[in-house]
Amino acid sequence: MKKQIKVKDILYLQLIVMIFSLSSVTAKFASGQKFMTRGFILFYGLEVVILAVYALLWQQAIKKFDISIAYANKAMVLLWGLLWSVVVFHDSITVRKVFGVALVICGVIILNRGQEAGQSGGKDAAGAGEKEPAPADAGGAPEEKKEADVR
Repeated sequence: MKKQIKVKDILYLQLIVMIFSLSSVTAKFASGQKFMTRGFILFYGLEVVILAVYALLWQQAIKKFDISIAYANKAMVLLWGLLWSVVVFHDSITVRKVFGVALVICGVIILNRGQEAGQSGGKDAAGAGEKEPAPADAGGAPEEKKEADVR
């Protein structure tokens, strides 16, 4: 089980997800350029840099979180993508899009709160479900019993 997650850790994870979502913005800008022009190379190169920064930060983040929590939070890229589409590309927001993103956000919140409360994969904090060692036999080790039975 990983250490207790704090709000600042969740915000750090969301910052990483936001950085990841910026790669989609630069990819869309690159797709609007003619292939191998200066603009295409600039936006594509920026996308590669963003992905490299994201990869380094992600490696550090998964040290702090259970992998299931980290990947569930990665789904928040949908919210960031919706925000970027409105702010940068002036796309419209539909009720269906808002409902879908809200549903994902609720799921992420539920997972994060479960982790904050000390729940982990259905086990309680004491590690229920793990096999406990068998108690020591009062009569000695099995080899000793065999020798005693032979005599």
